[in-house]
Amino acid sequence: MSHTAKILLLGSGELGREFVVSAKRLGAYVIACDAYDHAPAMQLADAREVFSMLDGARLREVVQKHRPDFVVPEIEAIRTEVLGEVEAEGVNIVPSARATQLTMNRDAIRDLAAHELGLNVAVFEYAESLDELRQASETTGFPCIVKPVMSSSGKGQSRVEDHAGLDAAWDYAVAGMRGDRRRVIVEEVIPFDYEITLLTVRHAGGVSFCPPIGHRQERGDYQESWQPMAMSDAAVTTAQDMARRVVEALAGDGRGYGLFGVEFFVVDDEVIFSELSPRPHDTGMVTLVSQNLSEFDLHARAIMGLPVPAEIRARPSASAVILADRDSETLSYAGLAEAMAESADVRIFGKPTSRPWRRMGVALATGSSTGEARRLASEAAGRVRIEYGA
Repeated sequence: MSHTAKILLLGSGELGREFVVSAKRLGAYVIACDAYDHAPAMQLADAREVFSMLDGARLREVVQKHRPDFVVPEIEAIRTEVLGEVEAEGVNIVPSARATQLTMNRDAIRDLAAHELGLNVAVFEYAESLDELRQASETTGFPCIVKPVMSSSGKGQSRVEDHAGLDAAWDYAVAGMRGDRRRVIVEEVIPFDYEITLLTVRHAGGVSFCPPIGHRQERGDYQESWQPMAMSDAAVTTAQDMARRVVEALAGDGRGYGLFGVEFFVVDDEVIFSELSPRPHDTGMVTLVSQNLSEFDLHARAIMGLPVPAEIRARPSASAVILADRDSETLSYAGLAEAMAESADVRIFGKPTSRPWRRMGVALATGSSTGEARRLASEAAGRVRIEYGA
């Protein structure tokens, strides 16, 4: 079989699914991996492997079996030291093994941003026990945010209003942790005006930025996003400068190409670094309709060394998630025609099972303004009904 590149995708959720579409449009052969079979990206990939990516021996075995041109992580829960080892042996890890190692853990990326790069960040402390959490809260004050240093989609994250809530926050964080590290980050609550994701693309021609994406979260997980987010020129320039610095620091000695989702809080024109993912971002689902090249197209182009525009524009657009409300292994969907009645679009992720608050799809809309697009996307998402089997 002829192909332009062989890609080993580590993680096969909805973001991986869209990346597979973009990569295959460019002629790539994709092997999708995840801990469970029939994951969304596996349904579209050329081949699949089912295993836990925290199993270092199995991860190395799969890399050696397929000998990919690129290893592309879509999730954070990966035995990253193995990625470092295979990168040293000549395998191209996207964007770099250093990036995966640092961003897998919130403490590592926060230390890089705050201590090495001197970026503007919230006051924070770490804790590895309930006693240490109590001590850390004295520094951050209340209210504060407690979250595992290793988790995803808001799992284990909570807002604590006073000392009485610390015990429950610790238990919830431990239950939501991934991997084997019982450690949390405790940070002050920033009374931000809004928060953004700045999609930043490092590619052969330099660094490009997508227009900022505004988003709203609940339970630490995104519920809707919109693009472009109105910001002052000064705030945009500051965010781009900070994003460029942290992305360049993560590139490592290799090419370090790919798309990064860099999150910021904004208060007036003050920009505060929050988090970073070295891969397409869930809030960036809006780019499926807002940009001529989605975040997944840009990630695939950058990885494969193909041209990425220096300037990326966006039309007023929004996304709104479609959530499950229970556990089920039998699913069907209704209301799609009603959801699309006002020119909205719907993407069903194809997840084989549901659980409360799990993202099962997304509604997408464009409008004359981001406000109109948000309304259309939200209404469309509300019209989609998940029907559960007995």
